[in-house]
Amino acid sequence: MSLPPIAASLAKMAPVGLAELIDRAALQTRVDRKYVVPLDQLPDLLHQLVPSALVLEIDDERVFRYESVYFDTPHLVSYHCAAYRRRRRFKIRTRSYLDSAQCWLEVKINGARDSITKHRLPYHLSDRATVRPGRDFVDAALRREAIHQAVGDAFDPVLVTSYRRATLLLPATASRVTIDTELTWQAGDSTLRLPGLAVVETKTSSTASPADRMLWQRGIRPVRISKYATGLAALRPELPDTPWRRTLRRHFHRTPSSAGPALTTTLRSEQEASCV
Repeated sequence: MSLPPIAASLAKMAPVGLAELIDRAALQTRVDRKYVVPLDQLPDLLHQLVPSALVLEIDDERVFRYESVYFDTPHLVSYHCAAYRRRRRFKIRTRSYLDSAQCWLEVKINGARDSITKHRLPYHLSDRATVRPGRDFVDAALRREAIHQAVGDAFDPVLVTSYRRATLLLPATASRVTIDTELTWQAGDSTLRLPGLAVVETKTSSTASPADRMLWQRGIRPVRISKYATGLAALRPELPDTPWRRTLRRHFHRTPSSAGPALTTTLRSEQEASCV
C-alpha cells in the first residue's frame, strides 16, 4: 500500500489510541465545519498543528481506509431534504473500516443551528449494502428524532464513497479534525475521483477549533459539501444542487465523457413536498 502524501507530516505527531480519543472527544452531538483543501497545502498546515494535536494510531497505522454506502428512498427523500435545506434532515449509511473489517449502521440527524446527532449500531461487514438487518434500528432512530416522513419506506443503496482518513485530536478544545484523501464516489456505472484535493472536517462542541483558525488565516473558508449529497449531485446532474452549486463548480468540474456525466446546474422542485 502506497503512503499517502500526508504520512510524513502525521509521523511527527504524538499518537492517541481510539479509546482515549472517544473518551476525550466523542462528540456524537456536534458542529461540523468542512473545507476543501488542495493536497499540496496540507503538509504545512499539519506542521503547524504538530505541537497541539495528537493523531489516532491503531496497530502502528495512522491513515485508514473507509467505505460508506448511503441509502435513500425511491424518491430520494434524504437527498431532497438536504437539497432544500430542511431544518431537520437525515442521512442513513453503513460506515466500514476496511483495515479492521468493522462496520456500523448509522443514522445522522441534522438539527437546529447545524448541530448533528449520530445514532450507531454495530453491523456485519457482509451486510453493508443493505439496511434490512438494521431496519428496526433505523425506524426507531427516525421516530426518536421526530422524522416521520421516511419511516416504513424502502431504503436502497444509492451511492458508495471511499477514501483514506487520518483523525486528529486537539486536546485543548476537546475537538477533532478528520482529513480525507483519495476521494472516490460511485453511483451505478458512474465514478468520480478528486485525486488532488482533501476534505478536512473539524468537529467541535460549538466554538471554532485551532485548526479552523489556521485554515481561516490561509483564506480557506468552510464550504457546503456532503459526501452523499454533493457526490450524488455531481454524478446525477438532473438533481437539484443549489446548496452545493458553488462547491460543485469550483472543485467537482469534469469534462464530459463516456465514463460519467458532466456537471450541470439544473434545479427541479417536484420533490420538495416530500421534505415537509
